[in-house]
Amino acid sequence: MTETTTTSGVPRDRSPEFSLARSALHGLREDLFRDVPAYRPLPEAAADGPWTRLFPARTRRYLRYFPHAVVLFLALITFFVAVASTGMYTDAFVATAAGLCAAVPVALTLLRPVLAWWLSLAAAPVLVVWTSDGLYPWSSASIVGHTAVMMVVAARTRPRTAAWMWALSAVYSVLAGEVMGGLDAGVTVPMLVLSGVAVAIVTLVQVNRTTQRQVVQERTVTAVERDKRTLLEERTNIARELHDVVAHHMSVVAIQAEAAPYRVENPPPELEQAFATIRENAVAALTELRRVLGVVRAEDYEAPEAPQPTLADLDKLLENVGDAGLTVTKAVTGAVRELPQGVELSAYRIVQEALSNVLRHAPGAAAAVEVSYVLGGLGLRIVNGRPNALAKPSPGAGHGITGMRERVSMLSGEMTAGRTEDGGYEITVFVPVAAHVPERREPDDASSERTGGADA
Repeated sequence: MTETTTTSGVPRDRSPEFSLARSALHGLREDLFRDVPAYRPLPEAAADGPWTRLFPARTRRYLRYFPHAVVLFLALITFFVAVASTGMYTDAFVATAAGLCAAVPVALTLLRPVLAWWLSLAAAPVLVVWTSDGLYPWSSASIVGHTAVMMVVAARTRPRTAAWMWALSAVYSVLAGEVMGGLDAGVTVPMLVLSGVAVAIVTLVQVNRTTQRQVVQERTVTAVERDKRTLLEERTNIARELHDVVAHHMSVVAIQAEAAPYRVENPPPELEQAFATIRENAVAALTELRRVLGVVRAEDYEAPEAPQPTLADLDKLLENVGDAGLTVTKAVTGAVRELPQGVELSAYRIVQEALSNVLRHAPGAAAAVEVSYVLGGLGLRIVNGRPNALAKPSPGAGHGITGMRERVSMLSGEMTAGRTEDGGYEITVFVPVAAHVPERREPDDASSERTGGADA
């Protein structure tokens, strides 16, 4: 065996033969020596198997215990073989004891398979003494019982465990056969051949069933992945179409808004400001649309590089929505500080969506935005009053509140939304923030009155 050592004299690696032997001994210890009395009940048979469908529906529920009945039947056969080999009419007590000694390990495989195998192996020399069939190192009861035990355990465990059981049984056969009278006159070879063939057949059947289950599972997983891939492709196609259509029309809106003042002679300043606001909003919407959806157009597509909006951009947001004719106030409480980028972006989007909802669903209503920096996180409150009864609200898709809840949920926060007593609408959000980061300076007009809206 070759061995390489480090400068400190500690072995670094060993030969493949040593590694193989160590792995084999580790498997032996794991399979037959660790947790020997472990409770591992025999599982019930599948009620939807191919052979169970041949029976009526009332009978199928009892077929779940068919494997248990087979094991108990093998234990019963072992019991009668042991009783018959001891001479029941000569000594009934010894015959019953021998029958139980041979049959109990077989029945015990229903609950503790490894312990049952060890008990069956330990019962072999006892049954040789108690029985009168003249066989050694296995009596007729041990041949039947021990083979049945190995078959049941092999059906419930991995092939490696079955191989170790047969190998240790072979070691016992050789050693005990030599002690009891030599291999020539014993049943060592017939026992090993019989048990080896039986265990090999059970193992092959078990491996085949395991392989079939794995194939079925892989096919199921493949089908699920195929469905997910198809759904993802459909969503990608929809995103591409949305990008192409909306980007085109938003570009047209921006161009027409920029050119409209030049088509009117001496336009009033209010008209010029209105078209400028329209163009700015169209360009901003187009930039964000390309940032969100443009990446799915092609692999070589480069989305516009622009900083993500934060709470510091709320003043500009309130100014934009204020041009729509609504009144909104902003109030900031607590020590203003920088928050994680995800919290800042989600808070900005929540306020943006809330104000957009007011513009659509509560025209003419005044709104208020409150931002609270507390020790444990960030609080938001967007509330609006009763809408103007003469104004007609605009229809919406109904996804605004859902989108806000999803953002809050991703940040492990809490959100409430509902009507107020005066007929308005209120949204409150709290997002936990554990880390403490340096404070930032708030603009002078942190609490100012503007025109805009909040969520309805």
